[in-house]
Amino acid sequence: MDMKQYIEEAEAALLHTYNRYQIVWDKGDGMYMYDIEGKKYLDFVSGIAVFALGYNNKAYNDALKAQIDKVIHTSNYYYNIPAIEAAKKIKKVSGMDRVFFTNSGAEAIEGALKAARKYAFNRDGVADHEIIAMNHSFHGRTMGALSVTGNPHYREAFEPLIGNVKFADYNDFDSVKAAVTDKTCAIIFETVQGEGGIHPVDETFLKQVRALCDEKDILLILDEIQCGMGRTGYMYAWQRYGVKPDILTSAKALGCGVPVGAFMLTERVAANSLTSGDHGTTYGGNPLACAAICNVMDQFEELNILENVNEVGEYLYKKLDEVVAKYDYLKEHRGIGLLQGIECNGPVSEIINKAMEKGLLLINAGMNVIRFIPPLIVSKQNVDDMIDILVEAMDSLENK
Repeated sequence: MDMKQYIEEAEAALLHTYNRYQIVWDKGDGMYMYDIEGKKYLDFVSGIAVFALGYNNKAYNDALKAQIDKVIHTSNYYYNIPAIEAAKKIKKVSGMDRVFFTNSGAEAIEGALKAARKYAFNRDGVADHEIIAMNHSFHGRTMGALSVTGNPHYREAFEPLIGNVKFADYNDFDSVKAAVTDKTCAIIFETVQGEGGIHPVDETFLKQVRALCDEKDILLILDEIQCGMGRTGYMYAWQRYGVKPDILTSAKALGCGVPVGAFMLTERVAANSLTSGDHGTTYGGNPLACAAICNVMDQFEELNILENVNEVGEYLYKKLDEVVAKYDYLKEHRGIGLLQGIECNGPVSEIINKAMEKGLLLINAGMNVIRFIPPLIVSKQNVDDMIDILVEAMDSLENK
């Protein structure tokens, strides 16, 4: 079948919840993806910040093949060695004390919210506690994650949601403080807002919220599903600021393609929240997913991934600044490491589509922001190639 036929079959069989680009993928290799017609694309999307090690990484593939030959799944009624090793490794790089493995980022958020409410229930003996989340945030599509996602359009068709959630303004401490009551049990936000337009947290704001949480025994939940796992030049973005959360969520690059997530807790929160029977998962922490985590953690160290993110991220920032200065349509550039965005004076879909025609994969963050989230193995030459295509796409649109 050709591309058109595959797409027609997909549209006849799949629930239409995505407006997909008209591409059917065949394979990936390094920084590149190839469609079924053999066309090559430079990838600055990485499966939405998932493929940190690039495509067709031999060591990663071999680790998964070896685990498949042993055992893929056992259930959480038993221990398995990959889960034990993965938990040790993630504790080391995250600075947290306890780990619960999930199948996705949204499930990690669900667990984090449950842990926060159980902590407050154990403390107060009541179950009417409130959570403060941020406007323009994105935490996932499940009912709990949706409840703390700060975009009314995503929520309105599915209400009532979990309830007792208030929204404050990101990087506005007075807004957060005004929302706090005696019932507040947790404050949740992304250390770098992703879908909301690539907005890094302000260090003063983060420290003020941390101090407020300490004063009132409120739990700070940091969502690092997209901005964690090295993307900002630190294994987790909170480490840039030295402000440790009580609960931390992770996914995406944690498994580099195998569906896996995790929420992590400090020992204090773990000892006073979820216990036997409070939470569970059939697949979370299975040997295959945890073998992927172990290999990813090892390769991050062996390949000096954080060093590359800092070096190439700085170069990408410089090159994107130059592009923004060149075009009136481009309004602002922001981000950290290899999580960057350009805000435009209008929709970005035309730019993304034109770049894709020319062999470059980009995605948006909202209607007017182009997001740059390449695999963390990206080189300066890859950045130069990306910039060349982006400029060519911009020029062709300006001149049409």
